[in-house]
Amino acid sequence: MIFLPQLPDRTAGRRRDRHGRGIRGPLLPPTLPGWQSQRERFNELVRDAARELTLRYPKLRSIEFAVEDVPPSAPGQYEPHAISIARSFAADHSRGLRYRTVIYRLPITTRTRSWAETTHLVRYALASQCSSFLNIDPRELYPLF
Repeated sequence: MIFLPQLPDRTAGRRRDRHGRGIRGPLLPPTLPGWQSQRERFNELVRDAARELTLRYPKLRSIEFAVEDVPPSAPGQYEPHAISIARSFAADHSRGLRYRTVIYRLPITTRTRSWAETTHLVRYALASQCSSFLNIDPRELYPLF
């Protein structure tokens, strides 16, 4: 008579991988900066810069800020450059749309070498777009320029 070992029920308890090590946890805890992706860090950067602007200038609270990966393939007629890093859209009250400012992530990140340069370029893009809404010089919005 041959006895075969009793195999454990796969539905009971924790499943293990084929090497018997079991289920592993995440490599990084959520409290570390490496937990976020580059896209999430960029979105957070734009959100913080927009929040800082709206705290300084309450009139900017009526603007919607957005982040997109790339600009549309056809630039606007008024834009002198082939690739834009930010674009503003006028409000259309008949359709219920507010004034919008869109920051494009990939054109900014490909033009910068470090996170400090990315931060500076995002702030510059937001300042230049919001200055047209406020009819003031962009250097007044961010005196770091």
